[in-house]
Amino acid sequence: MLRALKEMGIVDLVLRPGTAEDAAECGRICFEAFAGVAREHGFPPDIPSLEAGLALIEGALTHPGFYSVVAELDGRVVGSNFLDERSPVVGVGPVTIDPAVQNRGVGRRLMRDVMRRAAERGAPGIRLLQSGYHNRSFSLYVSLGFAFRETVACVQGEALRREVPGAGVREAVDADLAACNELCRRVHGVDRGGEVADALKQGTARVVEREGRVTGYATDLAFFAHAVAETTLDLRALIASAPAFGGPGILVPARDTTLLQWCLAGGLKVVQLLSLMTIGLYNEPDGAYLPSILY
Repeated sequence: MLRALKEMGIVDLVLRPGTAEDAAECGRICFEAFAGVAREHGFPPDIPSLEAGLALIEGALTHPGFYSVVAELDGRVVGSNFLDERSPVVGVGPVTIDPAVQNRGVGRRLMRDVMRRAAERGAPGIRLLQSGYHNRSFSLYVSLGFAFRETVACVQGEALRREVPGAGVREAVDADLAACNELCRRVHGVDRGGEVADALKQGTARVVEREGRVTGYATDLAFFAHAVAETTLDLRALIASAPAFGGPGILVPARDTTLLQWCLAGGLKVVQLLSLMTIGLYNEPDGAYLPSILY
């Protein structure tokens, strides 16, 4: 067994914390890995360009709210993984492996590392979203203990740019943070305050109000953003008011048939289906929501 592992290169794999100096190589791997898998299955890549891959990885490597781990073989970077620690429940990704060494156990080692990190921090739960067409990654996550929770549709298209009667949308301000966190706790059982705080600083957060109350919020309407609301009506208002949908699109739980049908009727299209998977704490949402690609 040891000989077989050595031949695969797993024993010689070195895992270490990521640094800003890793951005170029890890960004390249991120772009090429996502592009390769998507091309193999006939889907558009989640990371559309090398520049997008570099920006994504550099942001995660330099943000104090993210844990990073880099894999090396013979002194060469061959992959990386990240853990979003900005909120109590942590989100995994992106985990990417150099196409030259895929299917040799590197991804499993990188996943076990972030799972160890989550356990050491006492995180109540770990979550991720997985591309539905990628059977190998789905099998990996299940074998590591992740449970499938629901199917999510990635939806993209031209901005709707209209209002929903009875639901006013405005830019969020710092004073909205407590209301957003309380709403998230009611819907999910935990808040995502760190992400909301970042969105407030970046100026991308929006809230929807009905009868003078905050009934929904979005950190943005984008692939790496999430939204939480009391009702589907509130999510409609947030989606309808968005100037654009960032990245590959927004993520809509497929079981929210009413919302998904509304999106399709507005000219939006389903790009791909993804699987929401979890370890540890998970509450069935008591309200409406849009996950980010991290969860």
